[in-house]
Amino acid sequence: MENKKKKIGIMGGTFNPIHYGHLLVAEDARTYCNLDEIIFIPSGNSYMKDTSEIIDGKKRYEMVSLAIAGNTAFSISDMEIKRNGHTYTYETLEELNKIYPDTDFYFILGADNLFTIEKWKYADKIMQNCTLIVASRDEKDKQDLTQKANSLFKSFHATIEILPERKIDLSSTEIRKKIRENKSVIYMTPQSVISYINKNALYQS
Repeated sequence: MENKKKKIGIMGGTFNPIHYGHLLVAEDARTYCNLDEIIFIPSGNSYMKDTSEIIDGKKRYEMVSLAIAGNTAFSISDMEIKRNGHTYTYETLEELNKIYPDTDFYFILGADNLFTIEKWKYADKIMQNCTLIVASRDEKDKQDLTQKANSLFKSFHATIEILPERKIDLSSTEIRKKIRENKSVIYMTPQSVISYINKNALYQS
């Protein structure tokens, strides 16, 4: 009898800080694509982002750990924050394929990222090593994503799953801004994360 491959979702991001939007998308991906597990991977030194506002990787890792505590389907890896130099998604997927043989990987990303993925380092290797799961926000967004997915299939033979529409108006940028202004972020991120932010005086200035 043929062994069934494990299905693992990869939820990457700076998580600066993690919020309920991240968690909802991860859970939507898990249920929609029937995944066995979601691994959250806080980014290391991204070559595509301004790192001036990104706090230490260890603190971001600890906040994600707090946010996903109690969910047996969610786990976390520090592989990117431990990596020296810039971190690249294609390298992460290659490493994961070595750690987890006989596994199908599903890389979860936001709608905006699908439209720029061709500019990512070795985009072809990314799309060869995983299925992309994309979060859509509304019907128009989903139509645009479907068109883009068809284009990427023709160019890269990419396999892309588009999640049902869910409007999530949350961002780490907004959370950081509210904290700087001494405003409440309750219900935007788990209380355990808020307590950690307060204890460590993060995002104060």
